[in-house]
Amino acid sequence: MTDDSALAGCAARRLLETIGSKWAILIILSLADTELRHSELRRRVGASQKMLTSTLKVLERDGLVRRTLTPSVPPRTDYALTERGASLLPVLQSIKEWANAHPATVSS
Repeated sequence: MTDDSALAGCAARRLLETIGSKWAILIILSLADTELRHSELRRRVGASQKMLTSTLKVLERDGLVRRTLTPSVPPRTDYALTERGASLLPVLQSIKEWANAHPATVSS
């Protein structure tokens, strides 16, 4: 039996609060080996504009995604993984592989 008060400050719990949504995981996996514009990322992930923007803000706040604004007409915004974000890739790819290997146990 675990002490619930010890879980409140647990680093794993804080991480899961950040990457626990399917959008966060899909964004991180989509940025695995490339930098993408907001519109390209939206097409790849399939999230609404609002959901994508709010998830990107959380990932940027937590140091997992880097946002680069290029002053042009129109302005260009690109997103890429930070070193910290890239360090999550092996874990997330393992989860993805497990889910693909056990589709009957994963409900939609």
